[in-house]
Amino acid sequence: MGTNAIQTFRPPFKTVWSLIKNVVTYISMKSLFSFTTNITLAFIFATMLSCSDNKSSNSDDSMGGTDDDPIPSENIDIPGSIRNISSVDLVAEMGVGWNLGNSLDVESTDKTAWGNPLPSQQIINTVYDMGFRTLRVPVTWRFHQQSTVPYTIDENYLTTVQETVNYGITKGMHVILNLHHDNTWVRPTAQDAPQVKQRLESLWTQIAERFKAYGDKLIFETMNENRLLNSPEEWSGGTAEGRSIVNEYHLTALNAIRNTGGNNTGRHIMISTYAASTVPAAMNDLEIPNNDARIIISLHTYFPWEFAGLEGGTAEWGTELEKAELVAEMDRIRDKWVVQEQRSVILGEWGAVDRNNIQAREDYYQFYVDKSTERGLLPIVWDDGGNFRLLDRNNLSWHFESLAQAIIDAGN
Repeated sequence: MGTNAIQTFRPPFKTVWSLIKNVVTYISMKSLFSFTTNITLAFIFATMLSCSDNKSSNSDDSMGGTDDDPIPSENIDIPGSIRNISSVDLVAEMGVGWNLGNSLDVESTDKTAWGNPLPSQQIINTVYDMGFRTLRVPVTWRFHQQSTVPYTIDENYLTTVQETVNYGITKGMHVILNLHHDNTWVRPTAQDAPQVKQRLESLWTQIAERFKAYGDKLIFETMNENRLLNSPEEWSGGTAEGRSIVNEYHLTALNAIRNTGGNNTGRHIMISTYAASTVPAAMNDLEIPNNDARIIISLHTYFPWEFAGLEGGTAEWGTELEKAELVAEMDRIRDKWVVQEQRSVILGEWGAVDRNNIQAREDYYQFYVDKSTERGLLPIVWDDGGNFRLLDRNNLSWHFESLAQAIIDAGN
C-alpha cells in the first residue's frame, strides 16, 4: 500500500448481520418500537449496504471482484424465438438488404481505418428509414481472436459485434452475421485443414454461445468468399481439393453452431460456394452439410464484372443483350438451387462502382433487383463507403439516394 493510500474500513458481512439480529432480538424483548429505535435500525441497514457496495481499490474481500475475477458486464441479449418455418419461407419474408461493408470487416484493429465511422444506431436507422429490411454485418475476426489454442475472441470486440447486431434487431430487421476477411488463416488446403477446423470450431462456438438467445431474425453465415488467396483458380471456382475442403469447413462451422444448443439448434445458416462463385464447378460441388434443412445458399454475383467492378471497365450498361445475359445468370442460379435443390438463395453481395455514370447504374440496380426477386433470390447490395458507396455514414445522408431508392422500389 502506498503512503498516500487510504484503506476503507469494511466490517465483515457476517458481523454486520449478527449485529442486526441482536438489535432486533433486543427490540422484540423490550417492545421498544420508538422513533429512536427506527433510526437505529435504519442506520445499521444503511451501514450494511454501504459495506456491501463500496470497495477500496487496495482492499481484498472474498465477495468482491478482482482482476482475476472480473464483474460480468451487463447482459445486452435480445431474446427471440425460432419459428417452425422453412428457410424458403424465412427468405421470402426478408426485405432487400444492405451491407455494412468496410466497417467491422476492416483488416486492422482500428475499424475506422478504411474511412467509415464505427457502426451506430443512427447509421442503421438511416438505412432502415430508406426501406432496407435486411442488414448484413461482415466481420473480420482474426485481429481480435487468439491465433493459438484456445482461440479466444476478445470480449470487448465480441460485445461491439453484438451491439452492432442489436442495432438491426431493435429495428425489426433480419441480420446476417458472418466471418469475412479471414482467408489468410481459413485456407482451403488439405495441409491447413486440421488446424483451421480447430480454430473455426472455436470461433463459431463462441459466436453461437453469445447469440444463443436470439431469434430467427439473426442468421449466421459461416464464411465469406472462402478461397485460396493468390492462387490461379482463386476466382474461377477453385480446384477440386479446394472445393472439397470448403465443404468440410462448412460442416465444421455448422456442427459447432448446432452443438451449442438452445435456439442455435434450429437457426438458419448461410453457406457459400468456393469464393461465393456462381461458376458451374463451384455450384455443382457445394455440399449441404448434414443435409441440414435450414441451410440457405449464399452467392455473390457482380455481373457483368466489366461494368460492376473491373478497374478500367465500362461505364455503360443496358443493351438488350446485356439484359439478357444478366437474366441468364439469374436463371442459372434459380434453376440450380431453387428448382433442383429446393433451397433458398441470398445474393449476399452485388453492386456497381461509381464511374460517374449515375443513369446507367440506376437502370442496372432497378433491373438487377427486379429480376432477382422475381426468381426468389434475395439481393443485398454491397456498400463499402468507397467505390461502391451509397450512404455517407459520417453525415448520415445518401451519396446516391436515387440508387438506394431504385433498389427499394424494385424490391417492393
